[in-house]
Amino acid sequence: MTGEDTFFLRVLFAGRVQGVGFRWSTQSVAKGFAITGYVKNLPDGTVELMAEGEVSEARGFLDALRSRMSGYVENCEVTEGTATRRYQVFSIAY
Repeated sequence: MTGEDTFFLRVLFAGRVQGVGFRWSTQSVAKGFAITGYVKNLPDGTVELMAEGEVSEARGFLDALRSRMSGYVENCEVTEGTATRRYQVFSIAY
């Protein structure tokens, strides 16, 4: 499917989101959804999430992740759009 336009979410999570298993939990939640992309710690202490897939899958994934990690997240900044598909799997980026 690489090369086709797809829906994406880019989310920046702020709060106590590093050093608490956030990336591993995100990858675990992602297994329940038909999405691709990555989750990555950023140098400023936030976590970046990129998720691609059907709108309902991507939004459902984000809702499930927010619910699971609500005790750690103080703020999340969500950008939605469409772009050429870039990812084959969902992974933790370093």
